[in-house]
Amino acid sequence: MAAHEAAAQAGMAAAAARAWPVVLRHAGAVLAMTSALDTSVPNMARVYNYWLGGKDHFAADRAEAQRLVELYPPLPALARENRAFLIEAAGWAARQGIGQFIDLGAGLPASPPVHQAARAVLPAARVAYVDIDPVVLSHAVALLATDDGVAAVDADLRDPAAVLGNQDLRAVINPGRPVCVILGAVVHFLDPQAACAVTAGYASLMAPGSCLVLSCARFENEELAKQLAEEYTAATWYNHSPAGITEFFDGLELAGPGVTEARTWPKRPPAADDRNGHVLAGVGRVPGMRLRQCTRTADA
Repeated sequence: MAAHEAAAQAGMAAAAARAWPVVLRHAGAVLAMTSALDTSVPNMARVYNYWLGGKDHFAADRAEAQRLVELYPPLPALARENRAFLIEAAGWAARQGIGQFIDLGAGLPASPPVHQAARAVLPAARVAYVDIDPVVLSHAVALLATDDGVAAVDADLRDPAAVLGNQDLRAVINPGRPVCVILGAVVHFLDPQAACAVTAGYASLMAPGSCLVLSCARFENEELAKQLAEEYTAATWYNHSPAGITEFFDGLELAGPGVTEARTWPKRPPAADDRNGHVLAGVGRVPGMRLRQCTRTADA
């Protein structure tokens, strides 16, 4: 593990020297992404890593994360609930016999990673971690893509056809077979139209029997949501409605309780709940093929 961590740090330095993504904004809108080394700019992957208790963040990321926590103290708990859901859902998909996983907007490595969760059920499961952040990718290469069947893929999740046609992804994933596509805490960085287009794009290209795992932050208090969106400078954030989040699964068969809270999936949340902030989550299956229960080997 020490060697892997050293490699990750070396990879991070090399990636930063090549290009550091800097977000240019005006009135809260993302205008462009440029390449420059600027650790004073908060980064969404590093802010999330901080909330999860990770160590891959800088002072600007910590300041932003703490400022947001002052507005809504349960934010780190929501991040942990989201991560727990993704691991639970990955294991669920593997138990249905799905042996291929695409983690979109994967972010910095968290423990356990998706491929470990999947391989706890199907030892031969294959996973592609997809992101466009060079530092995220350097960590994925050093710490995740160290085994056969695990790849780090430089691709933009907003282009489903390009992602599924990516040569590096296809080295470990066969899109013609059932696959589990994961959009964990990603769609709230897309406006409603873009989020619908992205989810519909993957659903239309995934083989029958595939599944879409999706989670999204949601705040009932619109004034609080507005404050959080204004304070969150690492990206533009949207407070999608529960109905809108359910719409992301159009054309898919929702598993279990449907769209519910990540902290309780696949069960329903308590009837009495006064929480303002939630992570809403669900798993949708592409119809047309009955999934088999499998707990031993993958044949994807």
